[in-house]
Amino acid sequence: MTKKVLLLIGTRKGAFIAESDAGRRSWELRGPFCETWPMNHVVADPMTGVIYAGGGNEWFGPAVWKSEDFGRSWTHSSNGLAYEAGETPIKAVWSLATGREALYAGVDPAGLFRSEDGGETWTHVEGLQKHPSRPEWNPGGAGLILHSLVLDPADPDSIWVGISAAGVFHSADGGATWEARNRGTRADYMPEGQNYPEFGQCVHCVVMAPGRPNRLYQQNHCGMYRSDDGGVTWQSIEKGLPSSFGFPAAAHPRDPETSYLIPLNGDISGRFMPNARAAVWRTRDGGSTWEALRRGLPQEGAYFNVLRQAMATDRLEPAGVYFGTNSGALFASADEGEEWACIAQYLPTITSVETVVVAS
Repeated sequence: MTKKVLLLIGTRKGAFIAESDAGRRSWELRGPFCETWPMNHVVADPMTGVIYAGGGNEWFGPAVWKSEDFGRSWTHSSNGLAYEAGETPIKAVWSLATGREALYAGVDPAGLFRSEDGGETWTHVEGLQKHPSRPEWNPGGAGLILHSLVLDPADPDSIWVGISAAGVFHSADGGATWEARNRGTRADYMPEGQNYPEFGQCVHCVVMAPGRPNRLYQQNHCGMYRSDDGGVTWQSIEKGLPSSFGFPAAAHPRDPETSYLIPLNGDISGRFMPNARAAVWRTRDGGSTWEALRRGLPQEGAYFNVLRQAMATDRLEPAGVYFGTNSGALFASADEGEEWACIAQYLPTITSVETVVVAS
């Protein structure tokens, strides 16, 4: 059976799909889809191939779009994507995750919704907003957004979320109750002596290592971290990196020791590639050491950044690695980051990149 790879691309002006065969040497780009709505996250159910795109804004409202034919046609629904009367209205869907039993959506202002009918209707997972810390959550630069959604593939009741700027929270009972899991992560912007609070960290991205649900990697406003106990404690893995600031993270599809980060030059120094030289940084030992992967990436004038959901890997052998920039360029590597090629340019600001491998 032959395979093809779809890159699912969210942008400020709709969703796009880039398609290639398993060799990943040439790509066909299609789109924009979703009537050019702002799309914050585009994902696919790996079992069915159904594509979901979450987005919207204050003008359109929030919605999740759906395609059951690899992008040729789309429908959308916002049925149930609303807080109770009197609450701040939802601006947009920011993140999506497909699980064995449900589809989840994270929204702005930060909250979690669940659909058990493929995105047709939605139910508010109220337990998260009932956490005692909720009145003290503060927005990050992009707002009070729930941008990271991590599901345990072996336990449908185990869910992690990342919220800027409230931190990481975990539920072991399907969302009924939640626990803050931020021990060991810094909040440098807090008053002296309060830099390691229980919550209030500006987490940027959380991903799970393959085959080890308790191993999580996190890129944060104030450092890069790894947890081996499901986020109960975190340890810094930023030694050897050019910066403690960045947005995206991606895990290798098979090796829990390998992950990818894209550090930027700092939060108040421009938020672009260090020294304007593009690099993806890879660890093969759980963050003990890092190497810069640059071959094929621009090594001068790279004044772009990569947003929190705009890097991903595929599950082929060797693994593909992909990222999109805020200047609309899309880069791909078919050999785990050793060599890179720019496969699209001049797209709208790229907000997310995800992959799905399907039969062709």
